[in-house]
Amino acid sequence: MLKNLLKEVLKLLVVYLSITGQTRKFVHKLDYPLLEITPDSVFTEVQEPYIVVVPTYEKEATEIVNEFIEVGNNRHYFKGVAGGGNRNFNTLFGFTAKDLARDYQVPLLHLFEFQGSENDVNKLKEQVEQLG
Repeated sequence: MLKNLLKEVLKLLVVYLSITGQTRKFVHKLDYPLLEITPDSVFTEVQEPYIVVVPTYEKEATEIVNEFIEVGNNRHYFKGVAGGGNRNFNTLFGFTAKDLARDYQVPLLHLFEFQGSENDVNKLKEQVEQLG
């Protein structure tokens, strides 16, 4: 029972951007509280730790994520980032998540292809648990 309670406490908010729906499909597999970044929610202030999950797109398409992070105290609660994409992008695979990790000095938790596999879900959950 204590183990289940601890797992509930460790469920961080997952803030995500989904342009084609692939990232949305992935985050819904995580069983964590979710907040999708849209033009209507970009100025939402959160009062709890969160991770960001983003697809790989040009900076202009993902700038809305930076805007969200910079709202109020959101930057303070930002604990890590994961990214999806296509491995055919070669060295550009996951660059949006990599850039966010570098720019905001948070851990790059995981990179996954398309909507991710069950293995990707498990790996990201393990990384989130290590955030404590």
